[in-house]
Amino acid sequence: MAFSQRDQQGRLWAWVLLSIVICLSIALPIWHLFSTKLQQKHPETTVAEGYINDASQLNLTQVHRVVDVAQQSEQMRQQLVELLSYAKAKQLKVSIAGSRHSMGGHTIAPNGIVLNMLPYKHMQLDAQNNILHVGAGATWQDAIEYLDGKGKSIAIMQSFSNFSIGGSISVNGHGWQKAAPPLSASVESFSLMKANGEIVQCSRTENPELFKLVIGGYGLFGIILDVQLKVVDNVSLAFHSVTLKPENYVSQYQKLVRDNPKVQFAYGRLRISKKNFLEQVTLNYFEQTPEQPEFLASASLANEELRRLVFRGSVQSEYGKRLRWDLENTLNQITPYQQFSRNQILNEHSSLIENKDPRSTDLLHEYFIPEAQLQNFIHDLRPILKATNIDLLNITIREVSPDRDAFMNYAREPVFGLVFLFSQQKTAEQEQEMRRLTNALLDITLRYKGTYYLPYRLHIGREKMRLAYPQADAFFQLKKKYDPEEMFSNQFYEYYR
Repeated sequence: MAFSQRDQQGRLWAWVLLSIVICLSIALPIWHLFSTKLQQKHPETTVAEGYINDASQLNLTQVHRVVDVAQQSEQMRQQLVELLSYAKAKQLKVSIAGSRHSMGGHTIAPNGIVLNMLPYKHMQLDAQNNILHVGAGATWQDAIEYLDGKGKSIAIMQSFSNFSIGGSISVNGHGWQKAAPPLSASVESFSLMKANGEIVQCSRTENPELFKLVIGGYGLFGIILDVQLKVVDNVSLAFHSVTLKPENYVSQYQKLVRDNPKVQFAYGRLRISKKNFLEQVTLNYFEQTPEQPEFLASASLANEELRRLVFRGSVQSEYGKRLRWDLENTLNQITPYQQFSRNQILNEHSSLIENKDPRSTDLLHEYFIPEAQLQNFIHDLRPILKATNIDLLNITIREVSPDRDAFMNYAREPVFGLVFLFSQQKTAEQEQEMRRLTNALLDITLRYKGTYYLPYRLHIGREKMRLAYPQADAFFQLKKKYDPEEMFSNQFYEYYR
């Protein structure tokens, strides 16, 4: 039967509307990402000579001098002995820096000497014992690229590879390796130069107290020189992802991750858009496959700038937050079982989320919550996060097993670490609000017998810090035992001692 003119017009309008919807669904994300790119074209900030900052971009501090250590071991050791003697004679404090990704002045002693350890990055693999001998200034990226050609990989490390190994030991970082304690568990031993220039070996059997203090000791006990790290085989892994309700996260984590011996990595990501705020979480995990892993050099690289723009496009944008969630979840569904090598997964640079706007900065928090309290903690987060005008960019969930090594340990039982990333404007008002928010988040953490991570902004008072770390007073007393003249110092120590 022939269509009437009205029917034909109706069908035409339906096609027109459908075409418009399709065009908009494609054009809007493209325009949003293009706008994000344009908005970040601001002049780069530079640090004046005689000053230093850290990843917070809020700790610009005048220092006596910054010293790059020598690359060769004997030359470097002699250089450090002379510098420590000079510092003692001039009554100067000494701080130790790598990639400076801490955010509370942990690598900065005001008007003191800052040691840049990055040049000291020698490496040698003991393949028989699976031990990597490495200079403390090497980055994880350096180590991963070195090990990749030998079929090996890092056992435990944090999520980005452009941090220094010595720096990561000093903050006792943790990663998203399944059923893994913090980095401390993979450290066999290290050599340490004390304030008097003496070099000692530290391990679980040799100078064990100093070993425990230096790991997570924020450079307050000496200079880490050479490190012996456990390594593992590089393998091929397949990616999987499921979307859950937060109340089901622990049970599904047990089923899909812990009960599966093939899983090596896992993490969760909470939905942070106003729509379904903290009501959905993805559980992402990587399962070992029998295929041979690709070498890093031959692996295809994704468009890193596009990934960065998708992330940066979520700043101060509800549309951007929804777009990022939808894109990530769509990709998770249409590319199931995608293959990666272990080293590919570990070798990601923080430039993937880099903020190029000098008017704002990205700040991290992390809270460690006992497994049984995770659901309650997420429930109590909602009103606190909704009440702040600080822009929340991300919450990642990572499993952390108990730490038996570090003195200032934060994982004293099985916990989930919730890593928050916020975008903060560089204003006094936003700094004050961040301080208020940090304390509110720690209050609920303490309510559930949790702890928090110390390498970030110094917004927690001395007394409340000791509620999370009751061993802090003993830690600072032992600091004076090993460094009685308090030569090694930084803003963290000056604030909390």
